[in-house]
Amino acid sequence: MEVVDLSPTSRPLSPLLSTAPARRLRLLPPRCVVGLRASPRTRGLGCVGGSLSRRHSFCKNGFFATSSSSASVEPATQELGTADAVEWSGDAIRRRFLEFYAARGHKILPSSSLVPGDPTVFLTIAGMLQFKPIFLGKEPRRVPRATTSQKCIRTNDIENVGRTARHQTFFEMLGNFSFGDYFKKEATTWAWELATKEYGLPAERLWISVFEDDNEAFNIWHNEVGVPKERIQRMGAEDNFWTSGATGPCGPCSEIYYDFYPERGSSDVDLGDDSRFIEFYNLVFMQYNKKDDGSLEPLKQMNIDTGMGLERMARILQKVPNNYETDLIFPIIEKAASMAMVSYAKADDATKTNLKIIGDHMRAVVYLISDGVIPSNIGRGYVVRRLIRRVVRMGRLIGIRGDGHGNSEGAFLPSLAEVVISLSTEIDSDVESRRRSILGELQREEMRFVQTLERGEKLLAELLDEALLNAGNNGNKPSLSGKNVFLLYDTYGFPVEITAEIASEQGVTVDIEGFDIEMENQRKQSQAAHNVVRLSVGNETEIVKNIPDTEFLGYDSLSASAVIKGLLVNGNPVNEVSQGSEVEILLDRTPFYAESGGQVGDNGFLYVNGGEDRRQTTVIEINDVQKSLGNIFVHKGMIKQGSVEVGKEVDASVDAKLRQGAKAHHTATHLLQSALKSVVGSETSQAGSLVAFDHLRFDFNFHRPLSEEELTTIEALINQWIGNAAHVETKVMALQDAKNAGAIAMFGEKYGEQVRVVEVPGISLELCGGTHVSNTAEIRGFKIISEQGIASGIRRIEAVAGDAFVDYVCARDNYMRRLCLSLKVKAEDVNSRVETILEELRATRNVASSLRSKIAVLKAASLASRATTVEPQNVRIVVENMGDVDADGLKSAAEYLIDTLKDPAAVILGSSPGDGKVSLVAAFSPAIVEMGLQAGKFVSGIAKLCGGGGGGKPNFAQAGGRKPENLPDALEKARAEIVARVSGSS
Repeated sequence: MEVVDLSPTSRPLSPLLSTAPARRLRLLPPRCVVGLRASPRTRGLGCVGGSLSRRHSFCKNGFFATSSSSASVEPATQELGTADAVEWSGDAIRRRFLEFYAARGHKILPSSSLVPGDPTVFLTIAGMLQFKPIFLGKEPRRVPRATTSQKCIRTNDIENVGRTARHQTFFEMLGNFSFGDYFKKEATTWAWELATKEYGLPAERLWISVFEDDNEAFNIWHNEVGVPKERIQRMGAEDNFWTSGATGPCGPCSEIYYDFYPERGSSDVDLGDDSRFIEFYNLVFMQYNKKDDGSLEPLKQMNIDTGMGLERMARILQKVPNNYETDLIFPIIEKAASMAMVSYAKADDATKTNLKIIGDHMRAVVYLISDGVIPSNIGRGYVVRRLIRRVVRMGRLIGIRGDGHGNSEGAFLPSLAEVVISLSTEIDSDVESRRRSILGELQREEMRFVQTLERGEKLLAELLDEALLNAGNNGNKPSLSGKNVFLLYDTYGFPVEITAEIASEQGVTVDIEGFDIEMENQRKQSQAAHNVVRLSVGNETEIVKNIPDTEFLGYDSLSASAVIKGLLVNGNPVNEVSQGSEVEILLDRTPFYAESGGQVGDNGFLYVNGGEDRRQTTVIEINDVQKSLGNIFVHKGMIKQGSVEVGKEVDASVDAKLRQGAKAHHTATHLLQSALKSVVGSETSQAGSLVAFDHLRFDFNFHRPLSEEELTTIEALINQWIGNAAHVETKVMALQDAKNAGAIAMFGEKYGEQVRVVEVPGISLELCGGTHVSNTAEIRGFKIISEQGIASGIRRIEAVAGDAFVDYVCARDNYMRRLCLSLKVKAEDVNSRVETILEELRATRNVASSLRSKIAVLKAASLASRATTVEPQNVRIVVENMGDVDADGLKSAAEYLIDTLKDPAAVILGSSPGDGKVSLVAAFSPAIVEMGLQAGKFVSGIAKLCGGGGGGKPNFAQAGGRKPENLPDALEKARAEIVARVSGSS
């Protein structure tokens, strides 16, 4: 391959952007061409606004690659600084940012999951979220400086996606963070150096905003960095003062803006003008704590939290009109356009908007599903479902039909997801390994939606036409009722937001309040993603500021001596607690396991020994242990005897039987995950777990119930591994080494640089801090109790192991023995005996039902003579209460009467068969139906009076109800209505 480097500067760049003399040919692994731009002849639909010819593409490590030395190229002509010859890819921008700060002492840390561990935050919406406990002082800093590229999701501005140049649901936030290390001067000068020297942005195009009272930041920008005063704007707290909530850490912000049109001058400049400026780097100087009274006090540890939008910087450096046309998103748009057989470059604005929405949303759903969020009607799953269904609708609007591989009825989302996955390598390497699961989930969700989409679209169109017509007739504003919006949601799977979006396009509003009322008894509507990461500084930090992390001894010992470092009653620190009080105890060391990784905390006792004979003077029963404020173990319990005070030495003793139960169930959980992957597929992944003393619960991603055969195979496989008496090994290693070895991370857990790995050789390898048996034989046995769905795409297995397994099997054996005695058969004959009994019962019920029907017909025969004749068409009518006749008997009676009375005739019968039930039936002869009466509609209206409903054919229908006391009045109403209708008086 020919490589041409056109960089005009001899200043050393990053190794990823190493330069060479102009026109010098050399081979660059991985075969990248640095500094080339396609000639006008090769510009087409557009990579970064116009794709290169088929011989050109972005290579994985950053810049343009070419497979032919004959390709026409020309030097890039950008108004950039020292990096002006570089054609920046999104991957290269990300890498340059991380390497820049790594060279300045920052530890490069991986992106955290889009599903945050913080229960106060719905989705990961900011780069600082994983450091929130450190900013609060609840966890010690692991490093003084860090830098990350964080995956983020925000859906609060979803209506702007595709319609503005910068709004997205999924984006990457590049950040550098200081935890009590450097502060304003370093943060500002490095940000400027990165922007102007590394990325080559012209200094004269950059504007700065600072908080109106932050003279320190203003002076640094002007005096230290050299930004002219006229390009530094002071702004109010609404724009440039960051707060985490009513109280807590806060501080002024400073932002860097890029000016797309400097020729417009510097007078009366509005940095909020999106048509001219884009804010691409935000620096938060976390220097105050906001108190309850609103006053500010300096933080003891001042922090730096910054964020640079990767897509925004790519837009600037790639010189495209919006974030969507960068190489981070545009390949997805190109794929969607090709599947719809349209040209993005020639498309109208509406089609371009739909393509942008598809490009954005596809990134969001792929990364959310990869992080374990499955489409559903609640919580985060509702966000995924809503985004997927928007993409499906937009795809259909632009003309996508079929999967792009010849199947016109197939799903198209997997084809788009393939592009997203191909772009994911440097964002999240786990996405590729979850490809099969992601593609399968998208295909199922799309096909599930398409099944009802066309019917729903037709109904919605009818409802919108009706709303517009009614509004025109009565002069009101057209609106869809909450009841109809709920019908679309509940029956046809239309998220209310999509209904509102379609309605808005037609000028129709929707009754959201009415929809919420309809929803109240169905489910709790998904809460909107929080748009603020809330921090608060309570008294917890003060309580433990002098208390070190708890040393955990429980891997090797179930008893140990320890010193009481703190006592809490109702969350408040005390020095002494007496008998009968509930207490939380902080020890310097402990054998008690604190709840984490799904495993419950240990139970046991603390003893205080006194006197020369070391008798137990104090006994504290521990019933739970939790981790708090980092790695401090909180032992919760009750003082059964004596009193305890801070500084006392205690003997800590864990309940060995309960701990063994937890160990057996935890190792069994690891075996279960391996068995699931072996039996139903490697794409299955954990979605949650509980390891208790007497059972385990394992939630996993899967799209269907497991068959009895699969469950039996899983059980057999686990019990085989238990019987093999495999040794269970634990070791501590570097996180990356563990991942490279194939270790599976436990759901929802955070990991440091050093991790504990639990291995059952050849069977299971997982990152886990829990307690485990030393040999699988200690598990004794494994039995699945249940398998069920708990949400869309989420299954749950509950099982027992160890002593709980033995207890379960013994209990079931006892039940079987008693059943054998009752049925007077052997255990192996129970099934056939039960089948025989059931068959006999069915036959008896059929005989009884036949007799009841005959009795009902006999009763009906006497009713025929009491039929009323209604003029002028001599219609014979029977409306009667038949007592306790059941629904089948009522049906037989009505059929007999309608045949006996001859045409024209109408029969309405009701009964109260017991258990608070009402049965109703209506039978109309052909002449009655020709009069415009329909049995289904008629009986449905009557049934409502009895608290029920029903329907059927025009000539015959049944209904039910739950208010037998209303039956007489309902039948009287039926008599009056049918007489009025057939007589022509209504």
